[in-house]
Amino acid sequence: MVQSKGINFDGQNIYIGIDVHLKTWNVTILTQSGYKKKHSQKSSAKELFEHLKKHYPNGNYQAVYESGFSGFSTYYALQEYGISCMVIHAADVPTTQYENVMKSDPVDSEKLAKALKAGTLKGIYIRRKENLDNRSVVRIRKTLKQQLGGYKSRVKHLLYNNGVQLPDCFASPNTHWSKRFMSWLREDVVLLSSSRIGLDLLLEQVDLFRKSLLKANRLLRDLAGSPLYADRYSLLISIPGIGVNTAMCLLTEIDDISRFNNQREFASYLGLIPTMHSSGEKSCNGEKTFRGNKKIGPMLVESSWVIIRHDSVMAAAYGEYCKRMKPQEAIIRIARKLSSRILNVLKKGKKYEYDRCC
Repeated sequence: MVQSKGINFDGQNIYIGIDVHLKTWNVTILTQSGYKKKHSQKSSAKELFEHLKKHYPNGNYQAVYESGFSGFSTYYALQEYGISCMVIHAADVPTTQYENVMKSDPVDSEKLAKALKAGTLKGIYIRRKENLDNRSVVRIRKTLKQQLGGYKSRVKHLLYNNGVQLPDCFASPNTHWSKRFMSWLREDVVLLSSSRIGLDLLLEQVDLFRKSLLKANRLLRDLAGSPLYADRYSLLISIPGIGVNTAMCLLTEIDDISRFNNQREFASYLGLIPTMHSSGEKSCNGEKTFRGNKKIGPMLVESSWVIIRHDSVMAAAYGEYCKRMKPQEAIIRIARKLSSRILNVLKKGKKYEYDRCC
């Protein structure tokens, strides 16, 4: 009988693939020799560390898991116990046909462990803890704005359903949602039914989200003026089309601009590069890739519509693009150019200089 006492993995790499779920982790452990062991456990970094210390003492623990609902919390928890960790994009894990058709949690964890041991994985950027809450503020503000817009639309839909006509003083959309408009909604609007409980509930939600959005806007401006962001914020708003919302979204989503080595890497992160299919002598570029940061990319496209009205170089480039493609395609090219300028501004620490359109 082989004795397990005195076992020592000193200096050996122990590769750990973790399929992370809310209550449980499915774990596959591989040693350098190819020994494999699977187990399921409570979602706890401490429990995993104790298992490793007992069965693979003194090993060099290296773990990997797919980014998902747990964010970076699992990464930081593992790091606290001395377990080196990599977080990867799920689409970047090499997958066989068998693993596709026989997908299960143990299969997924084994796939991760094998890829980690083979060295075929490239981890995503790990954000600093102090940046996480700032990013949440910017994202929540955008969510509040979208939800507020939804409730405003529901109010107008309810008015139309009840045949309510807007007075002439509110003919212009710019007058909507002013104090006077809200007073009219509360005091003068009469619906088809004798009660108006539904409308009053919607107006309460509008007031609630307006207050929350106002608070979020103040917090956003405070962040923009904080020592952590003030210098970089002033650089970004020197670019036409980039205001406080876009600038702070860029800064909190990017976090560290030095992680991008060139303009293509940055444009790829934003999702502003085209898809490509090449075979033999044939090469075809398609629409912009579906991968990329879904928060910043669309905002830069919106900013591009502004910059072509103020920057003569960008305006000329847009005109040239429109000669051979649709305006919607041309503006994506401008967004790509804009991303290059943003990268240069942040890396060089100099404000944006441009020739204004007359």
